[in-house]
Amino acid sequence: MSAKIEYKPKEIRVYLSGEIDHHSASLIRASIDDAIIHKHPALLVLDFSAVTFMDSSGIGLVMGRYKLMKTVQGRIRVENLSPGAYKVMVLAGLEKLGEIKQKEVV
Repeated sequence: MSAKIEYKPKEIRVYLSGEIDHHSASLIRASIDDAIIHKHPALLVLDFSAVTFMDSSGIGLVMGRYKLMKTVQGRIRVENLSPGAYKVMVLAGLEKLGEIKQKEVV
């Protein structure tokens, strides 16, 4: 699992790749949190386009970043989820926290 963080005016975009499990989620959580705390973005975008596997730690990763974004008066958007990951996130109620989007099928 890796995360590439890109900074834009008032936005942080995180490109996640590989597998998201308990171990990998804890490794990237700190770097995302540090970016949020130092930049105070209006929007955090989590891009799941290159994620190959996700367990419940992916839900925890999104929920925790949502809570942190609330402390800086920001919002969250999750993009490019696989159909399976999208279904899990919707079942967990994450669409109530922010925008959740499935991968576009071309």
